[in-house]
Amino acid sequence: MNRHKLHPSQLRKFWKALGPGLISGASDDDPSAITTFSQAGARFGLSTLWVAILSFPVLATIQEMCARIGMVTKKGIAGVVKAHYPKWVLYVLIGLSCPAFLLNMGADISVLGETGNLLFPHIAPLYWSIAFTLLLLLLMIVLSFQRLARVMKFVCLSLVVYVVAPFFYHQDLSSILKHSFIPSFHFNKTYILLITGLTGAIISPYLFFWQTSSEAEEDRVADINKPVKRKFFRAMRIDIITGAFFAVLIMYFVILTTGTVLHNNDIYEINTVAEAAVALKPLAGNVAYILFSIGVISTAFLIIPVLSGSVSYILSEAFNWKSGFNKSFGEAKEFYIIIIVAMCLGIIMQLLRINAIKALLFTTVIYGIIAPFLIGIIMHICNNKKIMGQHINKITSNLIGMVTLLLMLGVLIVLGYFLFIL
Repeated sequence: MNRHKLHPSQLRKFWKALGPGLISGASDDDPSAITTFSQAGARFGLSTLWVAILSFPVLATIQEMCARIGMVTKKGIAGVVKAHYPKWVLYVLIGLSCPAFLLNMGADISVLGETGNLLFPHIAPLYWSIAFTLLLLLLMIVLSFQRLARVMKFVCLSLVVYVVAPFFYHQDLSSILKHSFIPSFHFNKTYILLITGLTGAIISPYLFFWQTSSEAEEDRVADINKPVKRKFFRAMRIDIITGAFFAVLIMYFVILTTGTVLHNNDIYEINTVAEAAVALKPLAGNVAYILFSIGVISTAFLIIPVLSGSVSYILSEAFNWKSGFNKSFGEAKEFYIIIIVAMCLGIIMQLLRINAIKALLFTTVIYGIIAPFLIGIIMHICNNKKIMGQHINKITSNLIGMVTLLLMLGVLIVLGYFLFIL
């Protein structure tokens, strides 16, 4: 019996092996995603749970493709596109991605400020936003990539608060199972917008860039002249599957919690951080704000380095600047300056008093629109033998990728019908 029991050393070894995949998965559940999941649960109850179930193989497959590109080419997506595709493809890539990432980051910084204000109402949200931004900048500049990744891995653990919450409220197991495995549809604009937002929130384009570039920075692929060993590909896939499962798990339980707590109590719209915190009241009553704040601050501490890093990776590779968190500020000045400027733009959003919750929801819808284009590029790269050599896509990856692409395009066509024809 004890032969199959996990030894603590095995668990430590497993934890140590986790890296970019886990961080990508956890950062996928950023404030914009949590807000979108909460909005879906509040508006439509449990009827979008099936999206979380279907998202797991899709997210794992796309992230595995991105990781494989980084490991094989030792470049990020922008670097690969610049080297092997027409210039206009790179420009479209930058034009679609960077503005959306900056909007997302600015909204996340605003939410950080609002969350700090929830905990300490006497301090204005703007001051919290500035304080958190300076702290994150310091961590990103001072810590090496490996140390930054280590810190981010431990931050991931705080997200389990969302998994625990539903168990403190009465649940109808038959209804949960039905909505989890039997898709239900509401043929109206609001539902299609939320489905677009949900797909954009869980299959987030910034993860494509982060996953590829962070894998290229890992020690195991540091030597550009040596092929990556097979064992590293196996470790990468375990990391990816773990991260994807973690991301979808949080998505599932946030929809479950808000679909039970908010929807059943006639709360159908979420416009502030405080309203979203109500979903955790069954777990801790008035302490719900504290628990919600811990979750939001944790996800923001994950996503802001990922978003700012993704923008910087894209622009640095486009203009041949040295890049990477494994380099010091002196070695990659442009890379860190882009991060600083990007995060300052987030503070400006706070000064402009842009509604953070609405901006976050808008961002996920934008992601749902641009994700098919990026998935198409990633699949084309992964099927190009000149780029990937023997590590091109297998049939399963192509099948899942193609079905995802067609489904997302189908949702966009239906959304366009509601927006421009009806």
